[in-house]
Amino acid sequence: MMHAHATLMGAAMLTEEEMDELFDAICDGDRDTVIALVTKARDGGGDLGRLLSDTMIPAMAEVGDRFSAGEIFVPEMLVAARAMQGGIDIIEPILAGSDHEPVARVSIGSVKGDLHDIGKNLVVMMLKGAGFEVEDLGVDVADEAFAAACDRGADVVCLSALLTTTKPQMFKVINHLKAEGKTAKVVIGGAVITQDYADRIGADAFGEDAPGAVKAVKRALGMGN
Repeated sequence: MMHAHATLMGAAMLTEEEMDELFDAICDGDRDTVIALVTKARDGGGDLGRLLSDTMIPAMAEVGDRFSAGEIFVPEMLVAARAMQGGIDIIEPILAGSDHEPVARVSIGSVKGDLHDIGKNLVVMMLKGAGFEVEDLGVDVADEAFAAACDRGADVVCLSALLTTTKPQMFKVINHLKAEGKTAKVVIGGAVITQDYADRIGADAFGEDAPGAVKAVKRALGMGN
């Protein structure tokens, strides 16, 4: 299985075969191999920003595509996301000290009254896997906490709800952000949410699942897919 990263051979101190191996290890959820290869690239002084953008992010996108196509399910996607996170944990501290800019900054949380976090956690991992800087606000998040995230520089606020009873809370958050003059885009998702509901409450985009949430964030930012 060949991937388009022949040009990277010198950049990441990994051979083309090793980059293919890294791509496949992320798709297969082989965390140990991901950590070993990313560590090798780091120790070799490779361009980790390019390794992330040219090999790792495309691998996570492939995982998202397989999920959307029904070829894999949530457990496999979680394992792949955890493998990816193993690599990101090595790269992040180094990129933080360089001039590497994230795609955009996203703050995400389950709305007030909602304690569900598995779906949200998956979206966090998928967003990180797509090159976004992500702030996880947790569960049962107050409207004011979402507004504070905007003040810290969030370009997008993601709201999650898995209960019909917490759904209306999303509308309250959007109204609160508008009242406070916040300009961050709002993306919503969760088992009980539909595109129709997103349109009704004035959300900028809706994600039907974790890969869909990444696409929704990109749409909200006018980045296409």
